[in-house]
Amino acid sequence: MTDVTQRGYEVLPSVNVLGTPLQGCSLNPKTGFYRDGCCNTGPDDVGSHTVCVQVNRTFLDFSRAVGNDLSTPAPQYGFAGLSPGDRWCLCAARWQQAFEAGKAPPVVLQATHQRALETCGLDDLLRHAVAASV
Repeated sequence: MTDVTQRGYEVLPSVNVLGTPLQGCSLNPKTGFYRDGCCNTGPDDVGSHTVCVQVNRTFLDFSRAVGNDLSTPAPQYGFAGLSPGDRWCLCAARWQQAFEAGKAPPVVLQATHQRALETCGLDDLLRHAVAASV
C-alpha cells in the first residue's frame, strides 16, 4: 500500500530507517527522486534514491571517480552541482559502494527511507549518522 501519488508515480509509505515518519532531506538543493526535498521512493525509483547524506569532499571525489559526478553543474537538468555540506538523496547502492571503499558520507537517519535497508545495513548507517537539523 502507498501513501500518495507524486506526479503520477506511486510512492511507498514515508517511513525512515528508525521506523518513524520520514523527515525532509533538502530543499536547497532540492533533492529526492521526486524532487520533493525528501528521500521518498516508489516502484519507478529503480535507483532507490533513499539515503539522505551530507556530502563531503571525500565522497564527491569518490563519486566522480566511479562515474557519477555530483559536483559539476548540469544546468540543462536544473542541477547546480553539490558542494561539501549539501544534503542529497543518494542511491542506496552508491552509498553502499562508498561504504565498502571507506568513503561513505554521513547519513541523516531521520531522512533516510526504510527502503535503503534493502541494500544498506542499519548498523553501518548508524555508524555514519549525523544530526537531523542543519
